[in-house]
Amino acid sequence: MAGNNLHTDAVPRIVVTGVGIVSPIGIGKEAFWDSLSQGVSGIQADSSISGHPLGAKVNEFDPVAHIYQKKFIRVMPREVQLGVAAASMAMKDAGLERGSLDPYRIGVEFGASHISTSAEDLLDAARGLKTVVDPELFASQFGSANMDQIGPLWLIKQLPNMPACHVAMEHDARGPNNTITSSESSAILALAEAVRIIERGAADVMIVGACSSHFDPVEWTRVTTYEQLSQESDPDRACRPFDLNRSGTVMGEGAGAFIIERYEHAMARGATIYGEVLGVGAGCDGAGLENRRQGTGLVRAIEHALRRSQLTPQHLGHINAHGKGTVIDDLTEAKAYHRVLGSVAETIPVTALKSYFGHFDAGAGAVELVGSILALRHRLIPHTLNYHTPDPECRLKIVRGEPRRMTSDIALSVNRTRMGQSAAAVIRAI
Repeated sequence: MAGNNLHTDAVPRIVVTGVGIVSPIGIGKEAFWDSLSQGVSGIQADSSISGHPLGAKVNEFDPVAHIYQKKFIRVMPREVQLGVAAASMAMKDAGLERGSLDPYRIGVEFGASHISTSAEDLLDAARGLKTVVDPELFASQFGSANMDQIGPLWLIKQLPNMPACHVAMEHDARGPNNTITSSESSAILALAEAVRIIERGAADVMIVGACSSHFDPVEWTRVTTYEQLSQESDPDRACRPFDLNRSGTVMGEGAGAFIIERYEHAMARGATIYGEVLGVGAGCDGAGLENRRQGTGLVRAIEHALRRSQLTPQHLGHINAHGKGTVIDDLTEAKAYHRVLGSVAETIPVTALKSYFGHFDAGAGAVELVGSILALRHRLIPHTLNYHTPDPECRLKIVRGEPRRMTSDIALSVNRTRMGQSAAAVIRAI
């Protein structure tokens, strides 16, 4: 039967041996899983957020407690600190100390979103504009008179490849290093590339993850110009994936990371194995409004992941959905499941973890992926919060009310961007 012989000798088995998490519902895998299994939300009322009183922040995070190279903290914006901390937790969880492996055999694949500059970084330069400047001459006047007031490390702080760079420096990982900037799909796409790196023999261990935060004032202003945010005032009803009365998503922040390596490499060093990555796929909606409405990119991603895994839809035990909580995105995602999974789409349990911690681009995908890995580890599917009234147009078997025991050890985790880039990963518990 398909699934009994999932890999040939020519294709190495890739397993997850460590996880790290910094999220609104917990810092560290134990606190994070406790919140998921007990249905504890991280979405709270926040009067400091202009125009939208709800958000999901990481509380009580101290970068000094989690980052080894403390001299770099001052050039790390919030999202990079979260990412480096998560990666360090994952390495510790995997039992990999700095110097324990050949540094040229350890690589990094990290996802990142837009990292906004802080207004404080430009404050001194802005003070120099004592009079209103002619808009046509602004660039030349600002450049000649005020550029030298901007700190030389200003740009470094907001480059999207800095999370991967800092993770590599933190752990002396000198192997392949790359950054994926594809919004919500970044984490799974980073996983896909990391798997390929190990498969072709370019590394033995890969540190994979993603991080992001939407709470910088500049970033918050940018996101609210295009995102459909929840109209709820009650945190306990805020993010309602696939519910008939959903009104939008909630902004958050966080980071997730995990360590992957060849099965033989993990066994040789006596590592704990969380699960096996059976297949990863990607797709894009492409041109045409109908392709976007039908979630063509997600269909292609799931097809590819299942084909790579040598599985059929009937093998899937549950789906960790993108579940953004917006009217259009959830409907498009549901349509994609029906297209690619057929009638099975209405029988596979579905959980949507953004109901716990909101939406925050690349970092959310990584946090959800860690959620999938831990769910397989505990053989328990967390329930979707705030799901009360089924949407007849979605027709999905949403896990609601309480967690559900697994009947299959295979999970599908997916993410999709508002532009139609999609990614899917099939993972099996071991």
